[in-house]
Order: sequence, then structure tokens, then C-alpha cells
Amino acid sequence: MPILVLLSLALQIACAVHVVRTRRELYWIWIILIGSYLGVAIYLIANVLPDLRHDPRARKTASKMLDTVAPERRRKQIEQRLELADTVDNRRALAEECLNLGDYANAADLYRSILKGINANDVGFGIGLARAQVGLDDFAGAKQTLDQLYAANAQLRSSDADLLRARIDEALGDPDAALVRYRDLAMSYPGEEARYRYATLLVRRSRFREAREVFNDMLKRAKLSPGYYRRKEAQWLDAARRELAGLGPG
Repeated sequence: MPILVLLSLALQIACAVHVVRTRRELYWIWIILIGSYLGVAIYLIANVLPDLRHDPRARKTASKMLDTVAPERRRKQIEQRLELADTVDNRRALAEECLNLGDYANAADLYRSILKGINANDVGFGIGLARAQVGLDDFAGAKQTLDQLYAANAQLRSSDADLLRARIDEALGDPDAALVRYRDLAMSYPGEEARYRYATLLVRRSRFREAREVFNDMLKRAKLSPGYYRRKEAQWLDAARRELAGLGPG
């Protein structure tokens, strides 16, 4: 049976099931069966698409699919907003999107343009700039940014800033200081990145037993966590499995 016929049949069955489940008028089944692709298209336009526009979960899923297919889509939308209104909030949104896309140079420029006047010591913007500088491997610049941020905000407590400082210590050749920061973050950081970086630094310091314990703790924690957490932290959990396999039996 030709592939187009099979595809048409699959679409018709799916739409017919949708008709029954959503309790729509049964004449739609005849339109779908008689019209083949045209019938399916008419049904989708008349019944499915309007429902999706009013379903928050469907809109969220569609937005994620669009971002996957066209990762620059959201960036262009924010750039258009910025052209219409050059505000701090629009610059912040564009800087964050540049970070998400790995465009660290533009993200750093945007954060620098915001860190002026009343926003000169803003914690969120300062951490954003430091993240961009770390992404550019400008660890000395990131250290200076965070030092200024902590000097201006004596009561600052930020796990994101602490993780950046640990990475900076490691990159600038102070692994002992980095290990102390990573160890503390391993107990408090809201995610698996800090634990993963702690374990990999332990490996580089030939402390294999401790590294295995941290990797195993990550995987045990994941098993007891909700599915959304495992999906969100999949990058670090998958990397932990690979590293653990590479270490071999303890």
C-alpha cells in the first residue's frame, strides 16, 4: 500500500478518534473519511486549531516546538520590542535570550549597557554579566565583576554567584578553593550542575572514590525526584552516568 495512502488512513483514524472523544457532531467523521487529506485539513482548521489557541499547555508545547525548530524566533521578537521601546526590561530580556543561545558577546554588551546609574550594582544584572564573561572564557573579567558585586551588596547570598565563583577559581588555577565552594554547593545548589562540577574536579584531582560517591548520589537523588526535575537536569545526569562508567568499578 503506498505510503501516502497509509498516512491518509492514519490521519483519518486519529481525527475520527478525536471527534468521538471530544463529542463533536458525528457528521465530521464522514467529512474526514470522504475528504481524505482535504477532510482532515478542514477538520483540523475548524475544530482542533481553535482549541489549541485556548489551551495553555498546547500553547506552551507549540512554543517549545517553534523554539526548537527556529531558535532565533524569540530573539527576533525581543529585538523588535527593543526597537519599539528601548527599556531596561527589554534589554534584560534580550540579554537573557542571548545567554540561552550562547551568544555571550552580545549578552555581555547588553548587560554592560544596563549596569549604569541606579542599576550599577543590581545583583541580577551583575550575575548575568559574569555568566556571559565565563561563557567567553573571560574568567578574570568575571571575577572582577563578582568582586564588585559582592563589595556593593554586603548581604548578598546567591547560589548562582557562588557557582560562578567556583568555576572562576577552578579556571584561574585555584582548584582547592574551587573544591571548597563546590563541596558547599553540592549540599545546597538547586540543581545538579554544582554536584557534577564538584565530582569532575575530584576526578581531575585523582580523588576517584569521592567522585564516585558524588556521581552516585546524583543518580540516586534523580530516581527519587519528580519526572520534571529529571528532564530539567538531564544534561548533568547523563554526563554523570558517562563519567561514572568511565571510572569503572570502585
